[in-house]
Amino acid sequence: MKETLKIGTRASKLALWQANWVKSALIAEYPQQNIELVTIKTKGDKILDVPLAKVGGKGLFVKEIEQALLDGRIDIAVHSMKDMPAKIPAGLCIGAIPVRDDPADVLISKNGFHFSELKQGDVIGTSSLRRGAQIRHLRPDLIILPLRGNVETRLKKLHSENLDAVVLAAAGVKRLDLEHRITEYLNSDIMLPAVGQGALSIEIRQNDPDIQPMITALDDPQTHAIVKGERAFLNHLGGSCQVPIAGHGVMNRNIFKLTGLVADLDGSRVLKATASGSMDSTETIGISLARELLNQGADKILEHLQSMGSANHGS
Repeated sequence: MKETLKIGTRASKLALWQANWVKSALIAEYPQQNIELVTIKTKGDKILDVPLAKVGGKGLFVKEIEQALLDGRIDIAVHSMKDMPAKIPAGLCIGAIPVRDDPADVLISKNGFHFSELKQGDVIGTSSLRRGAQIRHLRPDLIILPLRGNVETRLKKLHSENLDAVVLAAAGVKRLDLEHRITEYLNSDIMLPAVGQGALSIEIRQNDPDIQPMITALDDPQTHAIVKGERAFLNHLGGSCQVPIAGHGVMNRNIFKLTGLVADLDGSRVLKATASGSMDSTETIGISLARELLNQGADKILEHLQSMGSANHGS
């Protein structure tokens, strides 16, 4: 056992909550273990005035932490699973995925209006292309305003930017004890969640003999299987923050059901499909669902969005 176990995390209130949760869970298993948190600033924390999709997509909140893990400056990295790129750097792996929190998105509106009650021309804040596309598809009469910052910052902007509503992940709002602010939990027909939303990723070095056995106790096999299926779907589509992709799996009596979505930025085209099968084949189901959507025309949407992204980045 290491003298001091170092957990790497971003410094936001939510990230610290998540890292402290992991720390508490480890101390419950290993009461004698000394554990400290190491806060690391990521590119996503530094660039707050540009939409995520224009700064490089997925990985913005994890790369610097992963580098610290590879360098041996930390022993464990704690991330929000939805921030994890589809491909993990060589030498690292997802060691454990604890029990998932609520994967849904929530609407927080200034006047207490539900999604269906918002008026034409009302302004909704969200930094997510996935959320924006689904909102535009159902309510093209609403205006989307790009919104960056942590949960508390986004809630403040509800008033400072004169927004009518914001859409956030339920898990983050609940973890920060802000559940009383929620106007409506958006069902998956309105807003299909992001891949991995509500789950934590505990990332470690591959084949680490000290750390791997310690974190095994934190892993929830069912959540792990579900998230693996969702991530296989994302990976097969080559998903990034620059593409509106959603994927949400559920397990019922060892039957895994995965719903996936690919959309155009303006919400004019939304392709959605579902696949199901046994609990031990979630990755195969994820790939199968991705192929089905590609056959339906998702390949054309993805090619169009990627060419737009290349043009924006001048490459």
